[in-house]
Amino acid sequence: MAEKFNKDMTIGEVIRMDPNMINVLMASGMHCIGCPSSQGETLEEAALVHGIEPELLLARMNAFASEMEKQNK
Repeated sequence: MAEKFNKDMTIGEVIRMDPNMINVLMASGMHCIGCPSSQGETLEEAALVHGIEPELLLARMNAFASEMEKQNK
């Protein structure tokens, strides 16, 4: 299965695609999701600003999305 999210997507794109990702992002240490400037940051930029390994964040996000898809089938 292809990954749903990638490092070049903005926080705004991610939230529009799947509002459930707010919980994943916040649990990963990104507590400024509602900040207007964060909406234009890429996942990679936001992760690095918050001291989070971008690949680890993406792995968590894509695993969560995959699990949600399985549950909704």
